[in-house]
Amino acid sequence: MDNKEIMKIALEQSAYDCCCAPEDFLSVHSNVHESKASDRARRYLELPHICNLVSYGTNIVVTGRADLLPEIERCINRMPAIENCFETPGLYPVNKILAEVGARICFMADYFLPDIDAVFRYDRFCSASYELRVIEASSFAELYLPEWKNALCADRKHLDRLAVGAFDQGKLIGLAGCSADCDTMWQIGVDVLPEYRKLGIASTLTNILARETFERGMVPFYCAAWSNVKSVKNAIRSGFRPGWVEATAKSDDYIEDMLKKGR
Repeated sequence: MDNKEIMKIALEQSAYDCCCAPEDFLSVHSNVHESKASDRARRYLELPHICNLVSYGTNIVVTGRADLLPEIERCINRMPAIENCFETPGLYPVNKILAEVGARICFMADYFLPDIDAVFRYDRFCSASYELRVIEASSFAELYLPEWKNALCADRKHLDRLAVGAFDQGKLIGLAGCSADCDTMWQIGVDVLPEYRKLGIASTLTNILARETFERGMVPFYCAAWSNVKSVKNAIRSGFRPGWVEATAKSDDYIEDMLKKGR
């Protein structure tokens, strides 16, 4: 597998997620598509979307409610550049449209794809004093704890496939896990105990898990909120590179509930 094949697989997956064709993300023109449920979409997505903006850097693909799409398309086409649509002056008009149906932009995320050369060239492994161990899903039962909430998901245990742990004299100090969110792509998340951070453990675990994912014939991918600088740095150090960005709307009720729960 090379970077061209990785991008092809990612575009195909985004097409399933957005109810469009892979080439729609490479068009010189932005385009809109009605969002519908799909058994090929990422399994954690709550479809249909109210509104979701996706860009691989060439244009913007919008998927959402059919009744909102014409006005949102006009907003996007008024922007001087596609990146402006993901800045606050570009999102405010979209939020105004969404407010009419009790929704607003909620999530803004960067998605990263592995650079084959960078992943397999990585040699900044953490101290040899830590044991690194591949952990199969059959051993996850005792690991669904708050400190590993990014590596493993208690709400979707059936999707968790593989993990790599770092141990200090038998104590688990860091964990990277991946979930089978798509038929061809596994998403990586990572956690490190606070007292062991800034030692290269997160990037080591992420990199090793990416290699293990490739060994199983899957493409690893990584997601970070655009403002999560530490997570973005980890992605880059581990051999990942920016792939695409998304801005996702949720209902006001969903957002208020999320804030109450402190998520």
